[in-house]
Amino acid sequence: MDKRSLSIETARLIVRPFMKSDYHNWLRENMNKLPSQHKYDLGLQDMSECTEFWFHDMIEKQNEMMDNDEVYILGIFLKQTGAYIGNVDFSTLMRLSFHWGRVGYTLNNTHWRQGYGKEAVRGALKIAFEKINYHRVEAHINLDNVPSIKLAEGVGMKYECTRKGFIHENGKWTDNHVFYMNAEDY
Repeated sequence: MDKRSLSIETARLIVRPFMKSDYHNWLRENMNKLPSQHKYDLGLQDMSECTEFWFHDMIEKQNEMMDNDEVYILGIFLKQTGAYIGNVDFSTLMRLSFHWGRVGYTLNNTHWRQGYGKEAVRGALKIAFEKINYHRVEAHINLDNVPSIKLAEGVGMKYECTRKGFIHENGKWTDNHVFYMNAEDY
């Protein structure tokens, strides 16, 4: 698959795979984050080990995962300035007769509450259904992650169920809400 086809422009954003030339922009924006605002926000982190070589290696690994239809990691960039503000990722859960994937998303905390998350995920879902060819996309969300729940609902995903002991986090099995969207719902 041509990775350029995994790009989309929305009213204010460009959502696309990372390129090696994104390093300085990516690093600058990560270093400008605020400290963590809640338990699901990583916030400002030590970036000292994130060298340009490390970043280029990360891009190579991301490209390999896309080539293998495993994981698609898309950067979110402001159309007007080109600033990196977050990412949306898709993981292929199963192909065969399912064409089933999972979506995850994160937005740098300096860009919250401006509608960028919904705009980016809506655009990325178009890529998921039209380019990656998923039929079903799920979001697996911690029960108390209200901003993520609101984002999933805001882009039209529907609550399906709560899976008990679904994901292993911080040394224990935790429950997750499952929100979904099928291609015909998009």
